[in-house]
Amino acid sequence: MKRAVLVASALSLLSLTTLTGCGGNEGSEPAADTPKSTASQAKQVTPAERLAKLMITKDDVPGLSVKATSRKDAEDEKYVFAKSADDVTVDKSACMPLALAMNQLAVDDPQADLTRYVPKGSVFTYITLMTYATPDKAESAFAGLSKGVDACGDGFTAKANGTTTYDSVTAEKPVAQGGDESLAFRTTTTFQGITHTMHAQTVRSGDVVAVYFSVDGMAMVQKRPGDAKLPAAVVKAQNAKLG
Repeated sequence: MKRAVLVASALSLLSLTTLTGCGGNEGSEPAADTPKSTASQAKQVTPAERLAKLMITKDDVPGLSVKATSRKDAEDEKYVFAKSADDVTVDKSACMPLALAMNQLAVDDPQADLTRYVPKGSVFTYITLMTYATPDKAESAFAGLSKGVDACGDGFTAKANGTTTYDSVTAEKPVAQGGDESLAFRTTTTFQGITHTMHAQTVRSGDVVAVYFSVDGMAMVQKRPGDAKLPAAVVKAQNAKLG
């Protein structure tokens, strides 16, 4: 791979992107003489609003910050690996869920998804929450990620705005258990003869799937090995909010 492409891929992991927003239409206010306790007239919480409430904040991880991702201008846009799953192709179909998860993209068409990141030095830990119409659909998304870990051990290549080649995918012990099911894995990529290791974990709790992904994006630029560990405090805090 050419240097420019790999550097762009590294920077895309650090670029601040918003994949979905928290929105939804609010119902009209009930008339003054209408009982507000009527379930049919109660304000319905949208999937996006629900995820916003489930996402950790800085109060949940003392000493760390939790930041929203955003596109500031066209200069940022050019470093985004992909704007949606439709922009991504892989050389092994079973590896698609992993490519999406590691680039903060929605897996298996959830009702809503939301990403935040926790910076600590040069390591960024991304948290992506996805909510599905039913727990079964969430189970299917989780199963796709699990199968990807099993099937992509010898690596794969993902293409969108640039190309990223993952040399290996290896299952490992989760840094913190939680939810109904959980799995963790690490991936490696090589740039200029230097190995860079990234760690990830996914947790399913009912109809919500959380993906944690840590990367030392500056390691490639600085020509040093990168091995970004998932911070246990962040994973534990988010797992606790998922229930």
